[in-house]
Amino acid sequence: MGDHAVQEEDAFLRAVRTAPIINHYAHPLLTRQATAAGKFPLQAITTEIEGCALAAATASLAQLRAVKQLSGVLGCEATWSSVQSALESKRQQEEVYEEWVKSCLSSICTVLVDDLIGDEKVHEPYSYFNKFGAESKRLVRIDHVAAKLINQACQEHVHPDMAFSSFIMSLKNAISANIANPMVAGFKSAICYRNSPDTSQSENKHQAFIAFQKIHTKRKRKEAEPFSRLQYDGLSEYVVHCLASLISELASPYTKPIQFHTGLGDSDITLTKASLSYLHSFIKQYPTVPIVLLHSGYPFVREVGYLATVYANVYADIGLVFPMVSRDGQEKVIRQILELCPSSKVLWSTGGHYLPETYLLAVTQMRKGFETVLSEYVKKEDLTWIEARDFVEDILFRNSNKLYNLGLDLNSPPPVLTPQSETAQAELDKAVLDQEEKEQFESEPESDQSDSDRPKSNFDGLAKLKRAGDSIQYVRLCWHDITGTTRGRTIPIRRAMSILQSKPDFKFSVSTSALALLQTDEMLPGVSPAKEWDLCADFRSLRIGPRKGLVTVMGDFQEKDGSSVFLCPRTILADTLRLASSHNLEFILGFEIEFVLLKRTGVRQFEMLDGDAHGWCSVTAADHDAAIAVEEAVIKLDEAGIYVETIHPESAFGQYEIVLPAAPALEAVDTLIFARQVLSACADSHGYKMTLYPKPYAKATGTAAHVHMSISSPRGSDQDTWESFYAGILKHLRSILAYTCASPVSYSRLVDGCWAGGTWVTWGCQNRETPLRKIEDSHWELKCMDGLANPYLAMAAIFSAGIDAVELGQKLLLAECTDDPATLNEEQRKKLNITEKLPATLLEALGSLKEDEALREILGVDSVERYIAVKKAEMKMLGAMDDTAQRQWIIERY
Repeated sequence: MGDHAVQEEDAFLRAVRTAPIINHYAHPLLTRQATAAGKFPLQAITTEIEGCALAAATASLAQLRAVKQLSGVLGCEATWSSVQSALESKRQQEEVYEEWVKSCLSSICTVLVDDLIGDEKVHEPYSYFNKFGAESKRLVRIDHVAAKLINQACQEHVHPDMAFSSFIMSLKNAISANIANPMVAGFKSAICYRNSPDTSQSENKHQAFIAFQKIHTKRKRKEAEPFSRLQYDGLSEYVVHCLASLISELASPYTKPIQFHTGLGDSDITLTKASLSYLHSFIKQYPTVPIVLLHSGYPFVREVGYLATVYANVYADIGLVFPMVSRDGQEKVIRQILELCPSSKVLWSTGGHYLPETYLLAVTQMRKGFETVLSEYVKKEDLTWIEARDFVEDILFRNSNKLYNLGLDLNSPPPVLTPQSETAQAELDKAVLDQEEKEQFESEPESDQSDSDRPKSNFDGLAKLKRAGDSIQYVRLCWHDITGTTRGRTIPIRRAMSILQSKPDFKFSVSTSALALLQTDEMLPGVSPAKEWDLCADFRSLRIGPRKGLVTVMGDFQEKDGSSVFLCPRTILADTLRLASSHNLEFILGFEIEFVLLKRTGVRQFEMLDGDAHGWCSVTAADHDAAIAVEEAVIKLDEAGIYVETIHPESAFGQYEIVLPAAPALEAVDTLIFARQVLSACADSHGYKMTLYPKPYAKATGTAAHVHMSISSPRGSDQDTWESFYAGILKHLRSILAYTCASPVSYSRLVDGCWAGGTWVTWGCQNRETPLRKIEDSHWELKCMDGLANPYLAMAAIFSAGIDAVELGQKLLLAECTDDPATLNEEQRKKLNITEKLPATLLEALGSLKEDEALREILGVDSVERYIAVKKAEMKMLGAMDDTAQRQWIIERY
């Protein structure tokens, strides 16, 4: 990618991350006193749920994500109670609170406020936003205005016909006055929310009067409550038609839009009546009246986009889904709107209400959603970077500026941020997110406490265990040691729930010898079990299984003071990903699990399956009895939220492969380890043994753990970046092999001409005889890895090599190899710059690693030394066995 293309990408990233926002729909904030008094529950910041149902909201993805994000800004534990406590502290002093509000509103230059809602005594006026540099105007909620006028008319007039006439006159006067008011930007109606949106009838005065009579009769009863909510068929439609008629008829320098609340409501909304197709006739009747469909119409998103596309006077707002819908849902909303709707017809708003945090979360999640989706369109060549930038600026600023006639200049400076508000925004952008979100791998916010010192919060552990169901009896807390052995502690659910209800962290003491053990539990010389670490659960990794009644959670080792353990494989990968994030690199991984099923014939006795004509993708092999165990495993993985993409037999007898879904790097490795456990458990239950042994049969294909890698961050579309990244992997591949082919028996698989990636350090497009296979742009596959590796350490080594090369701007010197490199002569290989062979033994690979100063430095010299020590001790132990005993021993354990 040339300098010009880089500049265009940078222009897009600046826009999506910093462009000033016209927040064309929001609600006022509660007063500080009302906020401090709990007039609006924190749990409702991401939901319209009210009453008893609100208690369950804390278990939603939107709620969990919000707590994590807020805790990242506030510097507190990621629990509801901790976040609430931190916010309550900010509300105690006016000066501190106002600084917090300012930080929450950063990058919003204008707010249009629907201020006629709820108890006006506990709300700040709409002009309160001006105090924080966000110029404000009003949105008149016509339903609320009409309700007040109805109540007034019923009080003043005994006869319903006189009251109705008075109401109509007052309503038209109020509408006309607001159309002329320069501080009113537009109108808002909730008719699509409180009633059916069927406004097909024109101003049917008779039906309106019948509905009004019912209200008048109730209002005249003794001790009747004041009328406050317009929700009467016939009358509601009349009010909206009256408004549209006056907007279209009155002479005015500007025509003011009508906003309709669509979708995303509380229990008052009736989904069967909420389809926006009912609005067609109303839209056609008033072609000169701008109509804005708010809140994405969720779940009728595509209908909103369709109406905005086919009618010149209709605009689609995609607000409020941020932060009320999960990340995946938000991205789908953006995609579904843009499926059909031009970007010039799309607006964005926070829908912020009552608490300043609603604005903060909406802006941050929106920016991340637009960056993700639009970057994907650029990568797919549907947009250029400049077109993507224009989409962002149109949706966030220009479209609203034009529609509401605000007369603002996009190029004028946005509101000046104080240092505190800048920090708050930066911290929120980098806060650790939940298990479905790739931000968990970005750099953490700067603070007095480093990443390694930051305690891992398990705020969602309790909620996740409750969602897992009453059948769960045990929690298995696991780690994956240096030998590639998964170990763990099992905790009865009663004890687990008790810990989560009373303590901030879910952790257990484990001897420091845990990362110095061989598979036989023999310790390295010089290592003592006298000290302990804490194994801390990361509930983002929680999965149901691998057996009934069990959930599995991966853990990280920490020192007793809460700092990270530099030897912990999972921590090493997480640290490597944070380093990548500092270079604007993020990764998506997809693992293929190859495995062999053996038939159990006795204690520690296995034999080859007796299947007929087992072959690659053979239907006969797919119908073997053993395949039932594989299919059962896939069902269990599906129940655990892991959606396998394909299953097929491989070439060797009893050999199968399942392809796991792509996921952010740490999540993908967690998933790989869990999926293997499920496969093993299902095989055992059917009388088979599942093994990852790299070369189970001398004359058959081997068993690998191929990994597909993509650079998922926007920088990944830069050819210079991904070429440097893979150049780094090739440069360090001989050292990397010490991690990816981590057993002496691994090297029996690495042979030429057997689909195993061969024995030469090279690459090729779709060439399965090279260890590194290019598939498309930044999507490549590493073939020289098997199931005996610790995948946390293996991926850390791979990423470290690539990151180092990107930082140095290293060029891809090896030319593409289009043939099996083993079939080329020396001169042909020399032309392609193929000069090195992969190590032929683990000892040779460890020697390369020991001499690779750059890779050792990134991974940590001490951790590399520990790894080499464990591997050499393992080699010594295996070397004392003959080939048959060694094969048996490894199959039993892997």
